[in-house]
Amino acid sequence: MAPGLFAALAIVLLATLGIGTRYYVFGDLNAIHSLLSLFFSANLVICYWEICLFLKRDYIEERTEYWRARQRETGRTPAVEFLLTRVPLRRILAPTVWADVWATYSQIDGSFSDRRTWGFNVDVANGFFTPIPTLVLYAALTLNIMPAVLAGMLGLVLSWQWAYATSVYGVSFFMAGRHRLITRTELLGYIGALNAPWVLFGLLGMYVSARLILDGDYRVLGY
Repeated sequence: MAPGLFAALAIVLLATLGIGTRYYVFGDLNAIHSLLSLFFSANLVICYWEICLFLKRDYIEERTEYWRARQRETGRTPAVEFLLTRVPLRRILAPTVWADVWATYSQIDGSFSDRRTWGFNVDVANGFFTPIPTLVLYAALTLNIMPAVLAGMLGLVLSWQWAYATSVYGVSFFMAGRHRLITRTELLGYIGALNAPWVLFGLLGMYVSARLILDGDYRVLGY
């Protein structure tokens, strides 16, 4: 199976689990809940990648050079080639497989093969520290399993750090002058489009969380 297809299926499955559970229990759907379900699911998948970033940091540095040489030889885009590569199902969750996410992305931003940078360390931190709070918040917004004020407080903390950390990453990318090393298309596609959801959904999460706290209930999500 191609890693890109597996990642997409994992995100869809996790999002469908939350959306479907809400429909099964409450008999309705809500646009904001569905959007947050999709974002939480994407964050959980990427958290696994970020754990692999830490576990395989030495290997990623080696693979970065491999993909750089391969791009010179073939002219292909490393990230696209990796995502479309066929991987046996028995190895699809292997950290060495997902290390190539970072090795290929390092062709655009070398900070992910340099453990001294903000990008490397903030992503490792997100990978280890946000999965459990994300799952708790996901369950709370789906099933109302905790007081709305507590869910709002947790959501506010998580959403703020997603928006803040990603914004600082963007600033650090430009301050380091890395934007001069890539094309405008690569800048918009890899840096802009791939990172924007963590800012935009962070802002949405802060709004929803503030409403949970101020309202004292889940009406913002249609309950």
